[in-house]
Amino acid sequence: MKTALRPGQNRNHAIDVFRALTMMLMIFVNDLWTLEGVPEWLKHVPAKVDGMGLSDVVFPAFLFIVGLSIPLAIGNRWKRGEKNTQILMHVLSRSLALLIMGVFHVNLEAYQPEAALLPKAVWQILLTLAFFLIWLDYPKDPEKKQKKWIGKTLGWGLLFFLAVVYQGGDLAAPVWMGFYWWGILGLIGWAYLIASLVFIAAKGKQVWVGLAFLAFMAFSALAKLGMLEFLQGIKPYFWLIDDGATPSFALAGILVTGFYRSWFQKGLGTQFWLVLLGMAVAFLAIGFVSRPLWGIHKIGSSPSWVFICIAISMLTFGLLIILVEINNKKHWFDGIRPAGTSTLTCYLLPYIHYGLLSLTGIVLPMALRTGLPGILKSLLYAWIIIQITGFLEKKKLRLKI
Repeated sequence: MKTALRPGQNRNHAIDVFRALTMMLMIFVNDLWTLEGVPEWLKHVPAKVDGMGLSDVVFPAFLFIVGLSIPLAIGNRWKRGEKNTQILMHVLSRSLALLIMGVFHVNLEAYQPEAALLPKAVWQILLTLAFFLIWLDYPKDPEKKQKKWIGKTLGWGLLFFLAVVYQGGDLAAPVWMGFYWWGILGLIGWAYLIASLVFIAAKGKQVWVGLAFLAFMAFSALAKLGMLEFLQGIKPYFWLIDDGATPSFALAGILVTGFYRSWFQKGLGTQFWLVLLGMAVAFLAIGFVSRPLWGIHKIGSSPSWVFICIAISMLTFGLLIILVEINNKKHWFDGIRPAGTSTLTCYLLPYIHYGLLSLTGIVLPMALRTGLPGILKSLLYAWIIIQITGFLEKKKLRLKI
């Protein structure tokens, strides 16, 4: 059995597969709203209810994967001789892109079509088109630079137009765009930004990343115990996202990649597995032991939920290392590969599809949207979205931030 990467093999394919599987699950659980009679264990657990379903694990896994990738991406830039100022500008630009998309998506939820110029579905489709025009992975060929400039200009112009005509809130008192929460993409942006800043400040040293993780989790625990009430005055202006929970997932991912590179890649598999499994078991224990203090729930980001989700992500990543890196079974996942290589494209495509369905009024028979047939429908839907993503990828139509 192989215990280390082949010489010169720097890419961690297990991360790509993990990202693809997570995105497929994200599309699947995001489609559950179209179904009836869905088992409770598949759905999000309601607010203030002690428990978690499959849907409550998917987003934390994605944040964990963001962290897994940070040391590899920034480490490669350090190897190329890039200065921290250059890397920071890159990190800030990517984070800002995700925050912008997240804010627009949040306002999509509050869109008031009866007060606005455009139907909600049209606004949604045009918004996604604007994202594609702005953040498309344009060819680097100097001769096609003008096409890139035109595309981005059109995209920003369309985004500005959509912001101007936006109307949300109640029909009796419509309001303009606001900051209600950051949305999925915005939260990813914050997690990526904070975790990257910690990694750069720590110069990649595990001990400092680990201390930052513990500090964020301590902040989360203190906040949930009501011990930070004296800071409520600054909360509207300066606060850790989700009481520190969101960046904690990414920091945990950074730690695991550090262990992977320090031991597994150097042939010290035993040390790696002992640490990975030890941390996963410890986090599961902490999560369940502390459950009486704050419960397990995603909405509210309880520390128990954070620890349990990190443990699940660690164990999943360990399994994928065995399959993909040790036993070379990467080809098992070729059918969903585009979800891991063109992830943002894959995530945004359903916004176009759902918008078109709303405009056409096409609805599948209830028999195909109930129970097991409905679940199979949503799985098939996720697979189709991934295949469309793969087709677009081959045509060099993919987003890159």
